[in-house]
Amino acid sequence: MAVRSPAEMTSTSWREEMSSDNVKGLVLALSSSFFIGASFIVKKKGLKKAGASGIRAGVGGYSYLYEPLWWVGMITMIVGEIANFAAYAFAPALLVTPLGALSIIISAALAHIILRERLHIFGILGCVLCVVGSTTIVLHAPQEREIHSVTEVWELAMDPAFLMYAALVITAALILIFYFIPQYGQTHIMVYIGVCSLVGSLSVMSVKAIGIALKLTLSGMNQLIYPETWVFTVVVIACVLTQMNYLNKALDTFNTAVVSPIYYVMFTSLTIVASVIMFKDWDRQSPTQVITEICGFVTILSGTFLLHKTKDMSDGLSSSMSLRLSKHSEEDGLNGEGIPLRRQESLRSSV
Repeated sequence: MAVRSPAEMTSTSWREEMSSDNVKGLVLALSSSFFIGASFIVKKKGLKKAGASGIRAGVGGYSYLYEPLWWVGMITMIVGEIANFAAYAFAPALLVTPLGALSIIISAALAHIILRERLHIFGILGCVLCVVGSTTIVLHAPQEREIHSVTEVWELAMDPAFLMYAALVITAALILIFYFIPQYGQTHIMVYIGVCSLVGSLSVMSVKAIGIALKLTLSGMNQLIYPETWVFTVVVIACVLTQMNYLNKALDTFNTAVVSPIYYVMFTSLTIVASVIMFKDWDRQSPTQVITEICGFVTILSGTFLLHKTKDMSDGLSSSMSLRLSKHSEEDGLNGEGIPLRRQESLRSSV
């Protein structure tokens, strides 16, 4: 009997762990990240252009709806979301969602090149950490749960543990919308992104349910006859519209290189929690696999933290330079009207 080398055994084990469905989900998730990462930049350009001739989205305006460039970004994001939608039909959320880290890298790099939003060397290191963490999670992702009907997903959603999670998420989102946003929306980035992330975790669970329903329908088992399919569809529409509204406000108010990673961290964390509660993903894995996945996710969090600190260092530099210029202008008796505006913008962005 032939003896296999350790490398051959590792390769075979990995192929067994990564089912064909997981591979399909992986490819779809990667392509989704490319489209979504690019869409952040195109939408931001559209928001800036619309804000120059109308009321900015950050203060409640909707002039961006008349801006073609914003729609190009929106279409790009829709293409990415469709790919992401399909990925959830084939692979578990624990595999698909963390791969959104790639969209952070693309968004940060394009923001540096196109929007001139400076990416520090530590931001580049943060991008590398995001890739390493994502790779770790991909290599240890659980197999997709075998589901034969959308009614099975509905039963999982009706589990008391998930119902409690959903109730907490909805309550927290409503408090943010009606109490915190009017007071702190323009100064605290976590307010807008908090709403997007909370609602997003519910939308992913519903998207996964619809994806499974469509996958089964295309295979010959019609799931469109079940009312549960349409309930999940309504939830997705409501959640996506809410996310789109508050994400636009966040992008228009704060630096794109900061919005993207923070949104990713919060959205991914809450989605993983929701998936673990609803689909019991970790019940089908060993403690070693679970711990490895957690380590991979912590690595991604470390990368996004570096990206955030990059923004703080850049803003601090701009602020100090503005202060020095202001001082020199006063000493020279020159008009420094433009300098306080730049200082104010820098300080607003750093809040």
